[in-house]
Amino acid sequence: MSCQIRLLGLCLWMYLASLSFIGMGAVYGREGEAVKGIVLVHGKSYIGTIDSDFICATLDWWPPQKCDYGKCSWGHASLLNLDLNNKILLNAVKAFSPLKIRLGGTLQDKVIYGTEENRKPCTPFVWNSKEMFGFTQGCLPMYRWDELNRFFQKAGAKIIFGLNALAGKSIKAGFAVGPWNYTNAESLIRYTVRKKYTIHGWELGNELCGNGIGASVTAHQYASDVAALRNIVQNAYRGIFPKPLVIAPGGFFDSNWFKEFVSISGESADVVTHHIYNLGPGVDDHLTEKILDPSYLDGEANTFRSLKNILYSSATSVIPWVGEAGGAYNSGHHLVSDAFVYSFWYLDQLGMSAVYDTRTYCRQSLIGGNYGLLNTSTFMPNPDYYSALLWHRLMGQRVLSTTFYGTKKIRSYAHCAKESKGITILLLNLDNSTTVQVRPYLKFNILAHHGEGEPARREYHLTAPDRNLHSQIMLLNGKILTVNSAGEIPPMEPLYVDSSKPILIGPLSIVFAHIPNVLLKACS
Repeated sequence: MSCQIRLLGLCLWMYLASLSFIGMGAVYGREGEAVKGIVLVHGKSYIGTIDSDFICATLDWWPPQKCDYGKCSWGHASLLNLDLNNKILLNAVKAFSPLKIRLGGTLQDKVIYGTEENRKPCTPFVWNSKEMFGFTQGCLPMYRWDELNRFFQKAGAKIIFGLNALAGKSIKAGFAVGPWNYTNAESLIRYTVRKKYTIHGWELGNELCGNGIGASVTAHQYASDVAALRNIVQNAYRGIFPKPLVIAPGGFFDSNWFKEFVSISGESADVVTHHIYNLGPGVDDHLTEKILDPSYLDGEANTFRSLKNILYSSATSVIPWVGEAGGAYNSGHHLVSDAFVYSFWYLDQLGMSAVYDTRTYCRQSLIGGNYGLLNTSTFMPNPDYYSALLWHRLMGQRVLSTTFYGTKKIRSYAHCAKESKGITILLLNLDNSTTVQVRPYLKFNILAHHGEGEPARREYHLTAPDRNLHSQIMLLNGKILTVNSAGEIPPMEPLYVDSSKPILIGPLSIVFAHIPNVLLKACS
């Protein structure tokens, strides 16, 4: 009987494998040059770790009147007017279980909170070209804060809230001077505690470090302000565990400024966050060329490396996050930052940041602008949403050293698999005509010998229809990914491939390959 069961299992495995080989032709055509390559995964020890909820996305304050280059792309995606009853939005967040969401952005340092202690009128942002950032001060009413928290609780999101760090400061020659007036922020925090709303972290300020955007705060003053926030959190959450993280500074990396801030602030902050818009302005017509240029992508490694070295040399327990990353600033570029091609930049950023021990990566935005994971008008997922969801489900917390030998157009990353055996390899093919046959070579694999009937490799091939990089449709293993009439996120089913065969990655395509029948020392 047991022999019959084993024979049946082997037949089933061979059937699944044969289906995958038939399906591979649908994933990408056979045209174009084919080359061979090796992905070497060093499995003796892991080189970095990420949070289990590494994937994060942002919600912003921008009103509909926010326009860039003559185009207004934000619609009703603001924290103040987003439709929280939309089923697709709810299901999109729930699919991550959990998704970190950072609430903030440029206007957060002009937000007041409509608590009982606040004596100012609680009015929305109004466009005014003479004001810093182009808008007047705006207000978050407490009824809206209640609505947002009910939605977050229902969706199972983990919330990071960006506080107004300019309160009480005066702007002189581009510098924001004076101590932070935390009275209004403290009233919001205490209101939140009374309501028993769970906040994962309180972040202070947006893009005020270094040269700053609109205004800048010195590292010494910022450290003092963060210490004040730390005291507020400790007192407001007295007897409550775990306490929210204290996060700062939420701005662009400046080596000298960050080094001074980390040195002075000590353990006041739990997390240091920095922002990434390394592709330049959204109006740039050469964004696609930059995204497909390996040497251009490599440039951002300097930022991750420098910050890691600062934290390491300071002997602090503070950890690094990317608090906001939209790639192309000023709301991105329609049919680039909301299209298939952006997944090459986005997934490469996730892989690269993880190598340098970045624990969380927040994408600008969940919805809004031209770089939302969801379409601003329809809430339908853009291609990067599915890329993020696959990463979240497949890439575990331990990061493995990975080297690719072959064409320079392949980007490769590997992690211990998430909540399963084995490892997951991510491969990005930036070449527009070459199919690559990739052989994984695993060093320090405890399960060195394989036999017939081994579990099949699970592959997830992401492509665009007709290799149209500017398509807003993503194919998984040749099938269109789309929500159904009930607004439900589609299942993400793999191809089952014989583990002895090479991983075939077609031109301008992306592959996640989960290899279950290995046990690296780093993952054991």
